[in-house]
Amino acid sequence: MTRARATAVGFGAVLLWALLALFTVGTEPVPPLQLNAMAFGLGGLVGLAWVARTGGWAGLRAVPLRVYAFGTAGLFGYHALYFSALRLAPPAEAGLIAYLWPLLIVLFSGLLPGERLRRGHVLGALCGFAGAGLLVTRGASFATEATAGYVLALACALTWSGYSILSRRLGSVPTSSVAVFCLAAAVLSVPAHLAVETTVWPVAPTGWLAVAALGLGPVGAAFYLWDIGVKRGDIQLLGTAAYAAPVLSTAVLVAAGAAEPTLALGGATALIAGGAALAARASAANV
Repeated sequence: MTRARATAVGFGAVLLWALLALFTVGTEPVPPLQLNAMAFGLGGLVGLAWVARTGGWAGLRAVPLRVYAFGTAGLFGYHALYFSALRLAPPAEAGLIAYLWPLLIVLFSGLLPGERLRRGHVLGALCGFAGAGLLVTRGASFATEATAGYVLALACALTWSGYSILSRRLGSVPTSSVAVFCLAAAVLSVPAHLAVETTVWPVAPTGWLAVAALGLGPVGAAFYLWDIGVKRGDIQLLGTAAYAAPVLSTAVLVAAGAAEPTLALGGATALIAGGAALAARASAANV
């Protein structure tokens, strides 16, 4: 697979993640850890079907346990935080804060050996965080009870950006290993759910469809596509393309009637996307 094609494959994950917030809202009232178990279980089974079809069992046995632990922690941690954030805060606002991860990928990649943090990266970061600040300080509409959700959403961004950067250093690990990450995350979610949550199943067919859509798309196929992209593609270009995620996700929520097209929401979207563009320009122009 060429570098350009791998990058394009990785962007397919971004398109699927644009639907993550909408499908998550559609699964209410299923609690976060239970949703983790259901969606990851389905995503992992899809991956195992792919492994069986391609005969990749030998490759899975060769993967070190520490890599499986790393991948499981990344997938489990991010989505436990994400689903919780969208239960505790307005979905559009929480989703935008969580989607600071493309900007953080650029910042973190600039700190890797052989790279440096440039002025444009810093300006982009400040712009992105200004957008996040606008969401949680917009006057009368600010809800104190949503603060925990906003904090969890920021933790999401930090978790996924760190996972993506570190995945770059695991280029020899087969993408099929993501199936094990998904299944392990599902298994880990079960006792955690039973310990702190009450089991609640979807109350309508649309809720079950939303769970299935999560497991097949944003919490399933997307991980396999992203793994190919960050390992074999242009991670800087992929990070730049991922800046479309917060805008697309917000647009989907508004179109579906799950969020109001307010000026604050539009301004925050513009700031986060604009900050990402500044960081991308800095990477391309070395300024």
